[in-house]
Amino acid sequence: MIADPLNIMTGINRTSEPSSGSMILANDLYRAMSETRVCFLGREPVDQAWREAFDQLIPLSTTKRPQGPAFAPYVDELTHEVGALIKQVRPDALHAQYLGFALSLAFTRTAGRVPVISIAHGPEVMAAERDERERETLAEVAAASAAIVTPTSALAKRIDHLTERRFTDRLTVIPWGIRLSEARPRDQPRPGRGPLSLVHAGRLDDNKSTITAVEALALTDHPHHLTVIGDGSLREHLEQRAIKLGLRDRVQFEPFLPRAQLWRRLPSFDAFVFTTSGLEAFGLVLVEAQAHGLPVAYSDLPSVREILGATGVPYSPGDPCSLAAALDEMGRDFHWRQALTKAALKNARRYDITTTGSQLRELTLHTCRSPR
Repeated sequence: MIADPLNIMTGINRTSEPSSGSMILANDLYRAMSETRVCFLGREPVDQAWREAFDQLIPLSTTKRPQGPAFAPYVDELTHEVGALIKQVRPDALHAQYLGFALSLAFTRTAGRVPVISIAHGPEVMAAERDERERETLAEVAAASAAIVTPTSALAKRIDHLTERRFTDRLTVIPWGIRLSEARPRDQPRPGRGPLSLVHAGRLDDNKSTITAVEALALTDHPHHLTVIGDGSLREHLEQRAIKLGLRDRVQFEPFLPRAQLWRRLPSFDAFVFTTSGLEAFGLVLVEAQAHGLPVAYSDLPSVREILGATGVPYSPGDPCSLAAALDEMGRDFHWRQALTKAALKNARRYDITTTGSQLRELTLHTCRSPR
């Protein structure tokens, strides 16, 4: 019998601050769970807001060695540390974030009779598709998990394929969400035809393919303006590419913004551009943009199509010509942008973090009560 509050241990093996979508999600998700006590394992330094988000936050001390021959002894040391913490905290369930990374391995290897629910975020699936060792790690965590949570059925299918359909019955789709109550949407788009004020927000790396948006601007009929918000390894390359294409005055780069600041900025733009060209597990920023009334031009990936469907404007992933055509069409048709704004606001209401929290809590309770 599980008594309230439900006691959960989870964690993400990186600096405890809102530095990525998965970190922001975790911060929101466990706050949204009623009658739940959460112990979070993270890394120093710890952002004060993060410390306040959980009932207990414990920084891990094992030195990270995620690559090469040092990985196996690193996981052994991490498992020893996590095992001692599990004995101390005595959780009802473990939530292993990132199906297949080191901390998830440590959870599953030392869980004993504590049930493990693994939660897939995407990067670990991409790693497993590229590398055999990563694939073996993902399979080990999946085998030890009582349930495997994914935010979309498209990601569930990829995990099912990677694990040779041995754990199909353990896969559960629980869509992610945002704090919808804090969004301040714009009801109507800016009237008129012509150039659009566009925004792109996210990491600047190969998979996010921000270069698609930059190169698309050189192919549009209208002189749209693009603001790129975020940091990453490709920042300098993207800036140089914009200059080379003669877009110095039409592409503006700004550093990563905390969510509250980004949300204040979103309603000032005409549309959001989403450019990921590879795997995207969910794309929280898509829902954030829609919740603020922005039409979204999105790369037509399975998971993204599952989230947005006809409420956004799809284009061929990684194809600047396809994106340019979509942007010009939005710029020409104000009434279509009006319809997209209405559809965006309606679609965003499907993704409230309180619903995500409730569904994950119910799954956890069910797993704890099931015979093992």
